[in-house]
Amino acid sequence: MPGLVKVLLVDDHPLFREGLRSILSGLAAYGVVGEAGSAREAMELARSRTPDVVVLDIGLPDANGIEVIRQLRTLAVCPRILVVSMHTRLDLVAESLRAGALGYVLKDSAAANLLHGLEAVSRGDRYLDGSIVPQLLLKLDEYAVRRSRPADPAYDTLTRREQQILRLLAEGRSAGAIAADLYISRKTVENHRANIFGKLGLTSMAELVHYAVRLGLIELDGDGL
Repeated sequence: MPGLVKVLLVDDHPLFREGLRSILSGLAAYGVVGEAGSAREAMELARSRTPDVVVLDIGLPDANGIEVIRQLRTLAVCPRILVVSMHTRLDLVAESLRAGALGYVLKDSAAANLLHGLEAVSRGDRYLDGSIVPQLLLKLDEYAVRRSRPADPAYDTLTRREQQILRLLAEGRSAGAIAADLYISRKTVENHRANIFGKLGLTSMAELVHYAVRLGLIELDGDGL
């Protein structure tokens, strides 16, 4: 098939492979060089047909699909790999990419996204199904929150308001100024301050500032304290 991107289809469901083949049959740039329903068949065909791209379901009956990706990547003629899977778990997406896959498309949206994935992977670019991206961004946000959260169990015993007031006190704000900014009474601020000192075992404002600096809640200019 000179000039065509040679594609190997690997999925244990014949009807799904037939659907993929049907999609690709209408595309002049691609030619299906084989179909496999197991990891063993996939490796045999990958060696004998030397496909440019392997469209792979990681849910195979005889092997872990992640391991199949790793094995495909060791071949003398190494194909590019586009995973087409029903699994939306981000850990499987990440494992597939780490193992060597360039793209990941969900079966539910294969008809719409297979071509985009093939085009990207054929060029050597990465491709993620659009429906995975919101989940990925959410996980990245959660990771950022975990990274920014101070690593001290005692800090987690503070209420959100106490954490807020801790930062403001460490920045040098007075009880009166904090009360005005938060629309609460000075007495309420002083009560929160007492609770903060008690929960964290602090005895002075200097200790509070050092604590806030150590946890990365504030930064000091110059040489610090």
